[in-house]
Amino acid sequence: MAGDDCYPTQLIDVDGEFNVAGLDNFVRTVNLASCGLSYAVVAIMGPQSSGKSTLMNHLFHTSFREMDAFRGRSQTTKGIWIAKCVGIEPFTIAMDLEGTDGRERGEDDTAFEKQSALFALAISDIVLINMWCHDIGREQAANKPLLKTVFQVMMRLFSPRKTTLLFVIRDKTKTPLEHLEPILKEDIQKIWDAVRKPQAHQHTPLSEFFNVEVTALSSYEDKEDKFKEEVAQLRQHFFHSIAPGGLAGDRRGVVPASAFSISAQQIWKVIRENKDLDLPAHKVMVATVRCEEIANEKLNQLRSDKGWLALEEAVQLGPVRGFGEKLSTIIDVCLSQYDEEAIFFDESVRNAKQKQLESKALDLVYPAYATLLGHIRSKALDDFKTKLEQSLNNGEGFASSVRTWTQSIMLEFDKGSADAAVRHANWGASTVRDKLRRDIDSHTSSVCSAKLSEITANFEKKLAKVLTEPVESLFEAGGKDTWLSIRELLKRETEAAVSEFSASIAGFELDEETVERMHHHLRDYARKLVENKAREEAGKILIRMKDRFSTVFNHDNDSLPRVWTGKEDIRAITRDARSASLKLLSDMAAIRLDEKPDHIESVLHSSLIDKTSSATSSQYITGEASVDPLASSTWKEVSPEDVLIPPVQCKALWRQFQGETEYTVTQAISAQEAYKRSNNWLPPPWAIMAMVILGFNEFMMLLKNPLYLLFIFVAYLIGKAIWVQMDIAGEFRHGTLPGLLSISSRFLPTVMNLIKRLAEEAQGNPTPEESQGSASQIYRNQVHRPDLVSSSISNSAVSSVGSSGDDNEYSTTNLSHRRRTHVPEAEFS
Repeated sequence: MAGDDCYPTQLIDVDGEFNVAGLDNFVRTVNLASCGLSYAVVAIMGPQSSGKSTLMNHLFHTSFREMDAFRGRSQTTKGIWIAKCVGIEPFTIAMDLEGTDGRERGEDDTAFEKQSALFALAISDIVLINMWCHDIGREQAANKPLLKTVFQVMMRLFSPRKTTLLFVIRDKTKTPLEHLEPILKEDIQKIWDAVRKPQAHQHTPLSEFFNVEVTALSSYEDKEDKFKEEVAQLRQHFFHSIAPGGLAGDRRGVVPASAFSISAQQIWKVIRENKDLDLPAHKVMVATVRCEEIANEKLNQLRSDKGWLALEEAVQLGPVRGFGEKLSTIIDVCLSQYDEEAIFFDESVRNAKQKQLESKALDLVYPAYATLLGHIRSKALDDFKTKLEQSLNNGEGFASSVRTWTQSIMLEFDKGSADAAVRHANWGASTVRDKLRRDIDSHTSSVCSAKLSEITANFEKKLAKVLTEPVESLFEAGGKDTWLSIRELLKRETEAAVSEFSASIAGFELDEETVERMHHHLRDYARKLVENKAREEAGKILIRMKDRFSTVFNHDNDSLPRVWTGKEDIRAITRDARSASLKLLSDMAAIRLDEKPDHIESVLHSSLIDKTSSATSSQYITGEASVDPLASSTWKEVSPEDVLIPPVQCKALWRQFQGETEYTVTQAISAQEAYKRSNNWLPPPWAIMAMVILGFNEFMMLLKNPLYLLFIFVAYLIGKAIWVQMDIAGEFRHGTLPGLLSISSRFLPTVMNLIKRLAEEAQGNPTPEESQGSASQIYRNQVHRPDLVSSSISNSAVSSVGSSGDDNEYSTTNLSHRRRTHVPEAEFS
């Protein structure tokens, strides 16, 4: 009748220890978890040796151990055992409890039997209460005290569930069952009424928590066949027992089969601890534990899901199209799997744990979502930078390009963030969107600043190009209205640059204040450029003054070099040259860009030129001491910031200038005197008349004797040749004594060389080229010789134009060299 298919397992041993491993093995073996809510638990309780195991074995085809009557009556079932009911639909678990009132436990019996009875009522859908027929009506024999205690404790520890109490009357007598059933139900009602109930269940009827059924069986020992027949009939009541109308058709608080093990463990734990606590309903407790396990299991599955891992890996590399839909599908699968397994648990607990699972799943995937948004933001920002640069390179306006591409890029980001959105989460992309907008604004500001700086730099270069050289040229020219010309130049070029600059930055659509500020900067830069150039030129004023002096002093009104013939008024020329140099000094004394009148030029002229010319006549005049207007560090009517050369420094520069140009004036005077001497070869007229009168006899003698004339002619040629070869006129320019010493040392070699050449020409036939060259040389020497002195003097004066700062250029050697190289120019002069 019973086989191994029932898998009997001890659930709780005699010491009250719960067999967790045995129960888990039983659940796996019989595949209980797949039953969902379609299962039932049937327990049996009653006195020891009352045939409980025998009844269960015949009723459910189990194989619980039965008592051997031939060996005496003793405890057979120890603790609590469970087994699968064979052939019963739906899946039914049979639970055989240790009998009550056994002598083996002694005084401890009541504690364990109460715990086991409470456990059976808490976990079972149907509880068979096995009792003898002759015990009906007795106070102690019918388990009344036990039921009273169990009801009371059960009401306190658990929220009662609808359980069917099936009283099985064993060894029935001739008394009809119809007479016995009311007695039993009346006794049960009395027990219920006597139980102290919680405040919430003070007036709750018994029928709200228990269904009371009664059945009777014949004696197994005396009427075995009858017993088996009645048991077979009773067995039919357990088919579809949980269906409406069945023994447990109106049960409540059913624990899903997958949580049966946890439920049983928790119930036994609460019973053993016997804590007087207001615990939640058993259904909620089990649902909480089991749903938590299912949620954790599904979360772990999500962590290892291949689709999720592939999606997470792809997100690390860049944007993923359809991310939100793919991830939402993965989460949907996870939640649906949770719902499938947790569908039979308490709805409120199931939903709460589902929300927790969903929250944890979203926490798991949020970093990938945030990474994806970061990629979308980075790509959008890069696209903005690229497209903005292309627009600017194509010549489009900056502001319009920024508006166009900002709108386009933000729309692109919104589409990307919408594509990445997960249906289960309310993750707004506003934070990342705001950051993208700030990044775009920052890049826009950076590019705007860079472009404006570039444009400004270009215009500054243009201003530097159009102002530096012209200003330098104006300073160098030192005209009458130098600063007026500079102001006009500055205004003209600045306004042209500002106008062009305004057109260049029109595309930026800057506010008027910013544009005006940039215009002001450009004007200030141009002014600063001129001021810096003025300061630079002020540092070179002494060189400029000397150059101007040399130019005016050594050139006439036609810009031709002067030839000091003795007719020039060197004093007037010197005054004009110094006045021109003083004009340069007055121009460079202060910056005059504001059109403010000043008297710097008149003060300098009156203090340095007029005062110098009148110093001799005024030095003998006594009276009040005159105040020097140059004894100051500032100029009147000129701000200190615009002062380039203070009055005191002007005075010092003028003294230095005079000292360095005096040599040029002295050289000019010397040149005039030398020119006069070189052009005065004839003796005075009276001497010529005396020579004609006194030398008349000698002249007549020469005419009468031609040999004298030939001798004089030969002597003249020889003397002329020696004069040319030795350059006697040039030697005497160094002085009389040096000239005599040089001539005396060179005279004899020159004569010997001349005789040697004459001898060679007399013996040989010189080539025509040599004769022609020699004759040409002699001719040139004869032609050019009379003007050698004047030529050297003229070139000496001319050479002093560009060398006033170097005294060595006025040495005799240089003058002689220049005379030899510039004879034609000197003769022309």
